[in-house]
Amino acid sequence: MKDYPLTQFTDLGLNSLLLKALTAKGYTTPTPIQAQAIVPVREGKDLLGIAQTGTGKTAAFALPILHRLLLDPKPAPRHGARCVVLAPTRELATQIADSFREYGKHLNLKIAVIFGGVKYGAQIKALQGGLDILVATPGRLLDHMAQRNADLATTEILVLDEADQMLDLGFLPPIRKIVAKMSRTRQNLFFSATMPPEIEKLANELLNDPTKVSVTPSATTVEKIAQQVIFVEAPRKRALLAELFEDSSFTRTLVFTRTKRGADRVAQYLEKAGISSASIHGDKSQGQRERALTSFKAGDVRALIATDIAARGIDVSMVSHVVQYELPQVPESYVHRIGRTARAGSSGVAISFCADDERNLLKDIQRVTRQTIPTFDRRNDKGLAVMLAAMGHLPIAEQAIPEKKARGRGGRGGENRAARPAGGGGPRANAGGGESRAAPGGGEPWKRWGSGGKRPGKPNATGRPQWDPASA
Repeated sequence: MKDYPLTQFTDLGLNSLLLKALTAKGYTTPTPIQAQAIVPVREGKDLLGIAQTGTGKTAAFALPILHRLLLDPKPAPRHGARCVVLAPTRELATQIADSFREYGKHLNLKIAVIFGGVKYGAQIKALQGGLDILVATPGRLLDHMAQRNADLATTEILVLDEADQMLDLGFLPPIRKIVAKMSRTRQNLFFSATMPPEIEKLANELLNDPTKVSVTPSATTVEKIAQQVIFVEAPRKRALLAELFEDSSFTRTLVFTRTKRGADRVAQYLEKAGISSASIHGDKSQGQRERALTSFKAGDVRALIATDIAARGIDVSMVSHVVQYELPQVPESYVHRIGRTARAGSSGVAISFCADDERNLLKDIQRVTRQTIPTFDRRNDKGLAVMLAAMGHLPIAEQAIPEKKARGRGGRGGENRAARPAGGGGPRANAGGGESRAAPGGGEPWKRWGSGGKRPGKPNATGRPQWDPASA
């Protein structure tokens, strides 16, 4: 393809009204994917974009789409939309619609977002009048089409964003049904962070001689994210999490769990520990999710506890840390989770807790991302044992897990059950898995311990720090 160099937005042929909106936001230089994608999309070509989150891909398709609609003004089709953007989650759909509104604030375009979990009335009304841009989740849009509230026969542009997450959520059949009702002469824009075989097959079905843009290799992590793995017994994860928040630099932290119930449990625990927290997941109402996200964005809560629904659907600036309370079952999700920090060129920290039963998940993550993540061993840590013993309000099951349960994988509550009983032994950090163990030192709380996870106290005869009960 033609090389579109990293330059200025003013060199990409965009309408002056779009440039005015970009200038108001302080944007002058496009990101790599924007520099490569804007021109071919503006020219009406199909595009296949491989890009991880935080690379600026929303603007990479929103800006040239707005430019095209502005150059070819026509009435929005009743019950339809000139451009349809499909997104996997309601948070991501809302974020994309907001971006279209921001970039197109000087244009007289009708933009609406449609997703499940809310009433149909306002969505039906928006569709009846016709839309220039519709951002929707596949399931709810298909419902509207089945009820004949939506007719996409004249749609000119189709965007599939986060296609690989669509696959994970089982949205490929609805997508195919939606596409079957569209004109074959439309422009297609296809974005995915990874390209598994099923997604590649769908891309081949939809795209016609596409321009291909890949700004980073599949399933790689942002360079400006400092990544760390902490080995810890599953029952002591909560104590370790509370300890991390003793560091005031944890100002806006996303904490990921595997299950909805687990997210609520962790949020409740942090609140009891005096750490302002909120949880967000699929069982929350739309109002609850919006309030939690608004509080997190405003800095009213330090921790937002989320399931993978938020791994790609949350765009919050200045996320200082991402903590993976539990490692994801799908290794690619690791990339999307930690991609919530170090956005827009900033740096960030990603910390992952790893219990014994999660060792294989860690191996998969390091294989897929082609990296060895620095590890720290906090198993058998007396400081965490002291903190855990002080948690009298927690059930006994949270403090120690019988040996017979340690062999299982994950439970209904989303808490890992593979750790040894609190205070029990365990293999060393580099046993079996081949993970490297980072050297002790550094000012951050999670870097202070390098020998068995023990806090530094008074030097012993060897000159090395020994456990100091007062430090608990």
